[in-house]
Amino acid sequence: MPKSSTPKPPPSKSLRSDGADAHSRLLDAALTLFAVKGFAKTSIRDIAQAAQVNIASISYYFGDKAGLYRAVFTDPRSKQHIIPHPGPDVPMELQASLDLMLQRFIGPLKQDQLIQQCMKLHFREMLEPTGVWQEEVETNIKPAHHALVAALCQHLGVAEPDDDIHRLAFSISGLGVMLHIGHDIITTIRPELLATHAALDLYSERLMGYAVAMADAEGARRAAANAASTKAPKAAKPTRQPTASAPTRSKRKTPT
Repeated sequence: MPKSSTPKPPPSKSLRSDGADAHSRLLDAALTLFAVKGFAKTSIRDIAQAAQVNIASISYYFGDKAGLYRAVFTDPRSKQHIIPHPGPDVPMELQASLDLMLQRFIGPLKQDQLIQQCMKLHFREMLEPTGVWQEEVETNIKPAHHALVAALCQHLGVAEPDDDIHRLAFSISGLGVMLHIGHDIITTIRPELLATHAALDLYSERLMGYAVAMADAEGARRAAANAASTKAPKAAKPTRQPTASAPTRSKRKTPT
């Protein structure tokens, strides 16, 4: 007889009758489906079938699909890759701040499938936001952005961040975001770039160099702009033309 093509669940996921196991299997199944298909295209029936539990279990444990999604998104296991950032009030050198940022992007790619799926879910949430996205922005993304902005200001000698500093911070962060949003593209075009831990370490090293170069380019642009404004000749003040006096009326002598 030919072997069945249906994959068997790993030993650690063997089915048990206790509620804790059903709860865990629902989280695992929902994570996979939400990460791959997104919230809107994933049905509770799909999740229940993948978890091999009764569909009513979703209502029992999570209330509804939205409740299950929030539970998956806030699952402590999905936060393992989050490296606490000291925040903008704690000054950091640019290289240290960039290294911390890159660890947040590179680290999960070295972890098991669970952590990678968690990252995929987070980036899908960025592209297809639901109600939990604003909380993620306020809790993790905004503090990390402002900390990078503070490090860039310190590196460039800027007292207060302006629009160009924020543009630079978003552009630098985009280097890491691409590793996850474009993961499938990278592995299709050049899979060896992400194939091993050593390859990922080299990618991180290169990204660090690119980010520093971007910051230095912004510094050079600012210096050139300041020099140009200093050398620009000041506009000459218009000379005031003397007003013509009204012609004097000649006095006619009265004949005597």
